[in-house]
Amino acid sequence: MTVLESILLGVLQGVTEFIPVSSSGHLIVMRELMGLGDIPILFDVMLHIATLIVIVFFFRARVVAVFRSSVRWVFRRHTDADAIDLVLARLIVIATIITGVGGYLIAQLDLERFPRLAAAFFLVTAAILIASRFARGSRGYDSIRTRDGVFIALAQVFAVLPGISRSGTTITTGLFCGLGRREAGEFSFLISIPAMLGALLYTLRDVGDLTLVVTPVALVAGFLASGIAGYFALGLLVKLIRGGRLWVFSVYLIPLGIIGLFLF
Repeated sequence: MTVLESILLGVLQGVTEFIPVSSSGHLIVMRELMGLGDIPILFDVMLHIATLIVIVFFFRARVVAVFRSSVRWVFRRHTDADAIDLVLARLIVIATIITGVGGYLIAQLDLERFPRLAAAFFLVTAAILIASRFARGSRGYDSIRTRDGVFIALAQVFAVLPGISRSGTTITTGLFCGLGRREAGEFSFLISIPAMLGALLYTLRDVGDLTLVVTPVALVAGFLASGIAGYFALGLLVKLIRGGRLWVFSVYLIPLGIIGLFLF
């Protein structure tokens, strides 16, 4: 893999991780077009870590609040002011367990070998985004329930399938659970943090293979490209979520999916 190819994949990952068009599906299709099908999955995860840093930075206020409340709870020093953040912490743990189990089972299917399948799932993602137009959630975190967290976590498991947008699916599910747009968007990314960390740990065994096909320079270039592109993409997504305009990306995904079905 050349440095330019790594940068292109990095930018693609950074943009599509947040814009609800499926980063995994786009990386699979792009690899196929570039003839890079032998790259270990750890390269994808390294790009995801770059976007993970973006998520933590972007939502740092909530991340720090949940962490601090959790620490106070461990040492039995929490107060009523920690109530909402402790609920979020509990739901994040539940979502992480569900995602870990479900994601592992789906990973055994090795569906990334089938770019045609990813193209078909682009159409499914488009349908999900269109459906988000009809969601009218308005509840805040003060009324979030365990079942809300479970449903959103199951949506995150579903999004492990290539071509299914994680952000689009979990945000839309949150909206249909009744959460407000800000809460649905933020919670979607809060539960993605441990999921991305888990994916990194699971694929660390591939690190030896990675150095055989990706040079350190190319890896760093892809990492930086993913982080920079991801920061601007997340800022755009937050604005679109609050404006209720996730559906606009279906205009892109529908022809992309149809073309992919014929191309592959």
